[in-house]
Amino acid sequence: MRTDPPPGLIAAFLAYERALGTDDVDALDRLFAADPATLRGDATGLLVGHDEIAAFRGARGGAPARRLVEVHVRTVDDDHALVVAVTEPVGGGRGQQTQLWERGAAGWVVVAAHVHAPAPAFDASVWRVLGAPLVPGSGAGPLAGRTVAVKDLFAVAGQRVGAGNPTWLADAPVETAHAAAVDRLLAAGADVRGVARTDELAYSLAGTNAHTGAPPNPRAPGRVPGGSSSGSGAAVALGQADIGLGTDTGGSIRVPASYQGLYGVRTTHGAVPTTGLVPLAPSFDTVGWLTRDATLLAAVGDVLLPPDVDDGPWSPRLVVSPALLAHAQDDVATRVTAFAATAGATATAAWDDVDVAAWAEVFRVRQAWEAWRAHGAWVSAHPGALGADVAGRFAVASRVDDAAGAAAGVAREALRAQILDLVGDDVLVLPATPSVAPRPDPADLDAVRTANLRLTCIAGLGGLPAVVLPVHGGGTGSLSHAPGGGEGRTGSLSHAPGGGEGEGGGLVGDPEPGRRAALPVGVCLIAAPGRDRALLSLARTLTVRRA
Repeated sequence: MRTDPPPGLIAAFLAYERALGTDDVDALDRLFAADPATLRGDATGLLVGHDEIAAFRGARGGAPARRLVEVHVRTVDDDHALVVAVTEPVGGGRGQQTQLWERGAAGWVVVAAHVHAPAPAFDASVWRVLGAPLVPGSGAGPLAGRTVAVKDLFAVAGQRVGAGNPTWLADAPVETAHAAAVDRLLAAGADVRGVARTDELAYSLAGTNAHTGAPPNPRAPGRVPGGSSSGSGAAVALGQADIGLGTDTGGSIRVPASYQGLYGVRTTHGAVPTTGLVPLAPSFDTVGWLTRDATLLAAVGDVLLPPDVDDGPWSPRLVVSPALLAHAQDDVATRVTAFAATAGATATAAWDDVDVAAWAEVFRVRQAWEAWRAHGAWVSAHPGALGADVAGRFAVASRVDDAAGAAAGVAREALRAQILDLVGDDVLVLPATPSVAPRPDPADLDAVRTANLRLTCIAGLGGLPAVVLPVHGGGTGSLSHAPGGGEGRTGSLSHAPGGGEGEGGGLVGDPEPGRRAALPVGVCLIAAPGRDRALLSLARTLTVRRA
């Protein structure tokens, strides 16, 4: 059996994808064998015969928009081949289709097909509580019809806050009021879909939880989802929620966004109230959120952020630091560099003398001191309640005395002034994480955390807003058909590089048969405090430009 496709097969396969994207039922009928033995199966059952398949296709009103990310061919002979393709619905998650193609007098046609689509379902590693919805929104407003996965640190009236730990949950009271951020989203029309899992007391960046496991990462199967907003991110990536409400102290929005190919924002420290939120390190804690597209990311900002108080238009210079890029692995640095070049960023030497390892240590010490002040009494009173990784982190935090914590606070203020001077009115472009999502090997995750903090501590120490955009591709290309909104029933086709949020529609790239899709990489944009809205607008502009 060969892996090279027979002549004409890939052209026929791509014609099928185009027809599916435009709901061209006549073309789809021609590309399925006109035979009573033709097969099409999915989770709902098996259709047998061309007429039955055609009737089903004509009644469904089109297929949801999706990206085609991998194509594999196994050639049986010159007239028969098996095609297996991995797809990503614009609505989130991953699917797969398997088709047996046959060449006849009229060309290549499908004689058997099986479609596996991601089906929303309760996953205890993603959700602690799930509803339909759990809490309905106001029914009107800019976010009407949108659903929210709320990180299990925020108060939701009628529910308890679990903070990622069953012992904490057992002792927690039922909340009588919503956290401020939850309340604003509900007032804007969004429904709370459920309470999503978090790493224990948010003291992690991996997305693993000793009690409930790691939520799946549909963009990088078998790898960690990133934390501590792990459940919120996975719910969005899986298509089970539109908005993932979370927090970012040391990177807990930015890391899952990068690992799962999502859009995410960490807001200026203090810009969004943390009322009703279980803290970790209050002088670093910020509210953030994750989405599958830049438009919704900005729309949530319009609801949660304070009014824009900038006096005039902002035309920032985008800058990229080779010194900071050097802290990323080569594949990540290459893709971020390519993004920066496309975005028109200029190289800067301003960060060349910065010792980000020393900065990260200041962040780590001060965060640990604050975390112990917030939760040390509870941790001491509940030995054995925490998983080994988080327990170890709190054990280290318990040894940071007040003098060391105060010294780290003084150093943090000096670094904040330096960071504000370095950023100025520019937008700094850097990797959101120095690597793609790692595998869940406990022996490696501490080193990954240390490497992440060397980049994420910049915004944390400075109290700065940061927006993450996914970079698709990496040499493999991607293919999508998507309309300018809605459910993907119609839309035009056009070729474009990069790709992907489905705002303009079209076929994006041509994946090389047999080559695996690149794992997600996030680009982080950092600006001065209070530039949140402008940064979200810039992110949308850059996304549209790439599409």
